[in-house]
Amino acid sequence: MTTNRDILIVGGGLAGLFLALKLAPRRCTVIALAPLGQAAASAWAQGGLAAALSPEDEPSLHASDTLAAGAGIVDPVVARLIAEDGPARVRDLLALGVPFDRTAEGQLALSLEAAHSRARVARVSGDLAGKAIMEALTYAVSASSHIEVIESVKALALLQDGNGRVAGVLAQEKSGGLFQLRAAETILCAGGSGGLYAITTNPKSSQGDALAMAYHAGALIADPEFVQFHPTAIDIGRDPAPLATEALRGEGAHLVDRTGRAFMSDYHTLGDLAPRDEVARAIHAEREAGRGAFLDCRKAIGAHFPDHFPTVFEACRSANVDPRIAPIPVAPAMHYHMGGVVTDLWARTSLEGLSACGESASTGAHGGNRLASNSLLEAVVFAERAARRLKGATLSQPGDASAIAPPEMNELSMIELRKRMHAQVGVVREARGLANTIDWMDAALDNVGPARALVAARLIAAGALAREESRGGHYRSDFPETLAPHRTFIRRGSDGAPLIQHSAIAEGV
Repeated sequence: MTTNRDILIVGGGLAGLFLALKLAPRRCTVIALAPLGQAAASAWAQGGLAAALSPEDEPSLHASDTLAAGAGIVDPVVARLIAEDGPARVRDLLALGVPFDRTAEGQLALSLEAAHSRARVARVSGDLAGKAIMEALTYAVSASSHIEVIESVKALALLQDGNGRVAGVLAQEKSGGLFQLRAAETILCAGGSGGLYAITTNPKSSQGDALAMAYHAGALIADPEFVQFHPTAIDIGRDPAPLATEALRGEGAHLVDRTGRAFMSDYHTLGDLAPRDEVARAIHAEREAGRGAFLDCRKAIGAHFPDHFPTVFEACRSANVDPRIAPIPVAPAMHYHMGGVVTDLWARTSLEGLSACGESASTGAHGGNRLASNSLLEAVVFAERAARRLKGATLSQPGDASAIAPPEMNELSMIELRKRMHAQVGVVREARGLANTIDWMDAALDNVGPARALVAARLIAAGALAREESRGGHYRSDFPETLAPHRTFIRRGSDGAPLIQHSAIAEGV
């Protein structure tokens, strides 16, 4: 079966749904793995959306914080763009009915998160921002006549015509049947890569599908080695791991070892509010030393926990941990992929007919270390820009196009891949472990074929091995120093192997 569409959006998370709404009245189609809101990492976001919304704040300060957090490789033009567009996008979400928290005076209640110089994170009921935003968007999409939603469909590969132009996707129904969804413009909003790791805060289905599909089609990939590990996943043996939002430390909670000793001042001058990569490595070190790591919220939150942070409270209580009277066990977990498919300022990729938004894109906004709560911001800013570009554009249907369905990994192989990614391509990396992991991946690719999870994982590992320095979320124990700023770009070679090139960035740019 082959069906033709004008604009096809792959993914039903924040970027995909916001883009679809902003395209009105132009018709578009959204395909999603599950009923809207049920398989998207956006719905799990606890932190909120960062924007300069208070009289004490301004976009230039937000942009400066983004540049400082990004470890020298954030694009300053993009940092300024998302900071300046942020307040308007928050107003868009308010108009869609998102119930952001308010003060007693009726103003937005803004929270302070790590590495922000001002309180600028708009939240919902403390830790329910992602859920509330996705509920509002899902309702709006269901009421919009210009949006067609096809649920329980998986995109397997990008269709391409004889000139390499992307022409839609090869898709799979829940029953297993394959069909083509042809489109004049295809937009990847398919999320991140957290499911490639044994410990993650993401849905297990987030396995770098967009990254692998775009790479296989020949799109340019940037900085796949930059993975952000959230330092405070709740360590109760769940897969995926529940998240103890960073706002808890913003409210005054402290990281302690099993004796109750607060340890972050030993690692960074900003203590508990240090950048995420620093906090993640500190927790990793404490755990490796056998001292354990816990988030002590008893004094800072205490009896207010159920009302102020209901999601975290319920996750703790479900594992018989009462954060009002006991510290929460925590561990670093793969949380956000800063690398991805390269786009320009209007979400266009290097392939004609293909755009990308959200976590699957590399826009230059996050660099080597995403600033807290900038992910939802980047998603809505670039979704709106993509919609603005496409809304009145003249799009022509491509010619004959095809794609080959990639193989799938079996469950045992996937478990092994996730273990290896966590152990060797995790918070701390070194050459021997990376090389051994890549060798295992190459053998698996020979046996299984180009399964998307393997392809995406190998891109991350290859980028990590090639970057012989430590920067932001990428830490090499054998190369702890930071070199002159540069980015990693990867494209698929004629033999399918990654061609890696480093591109220097001028100091101060």
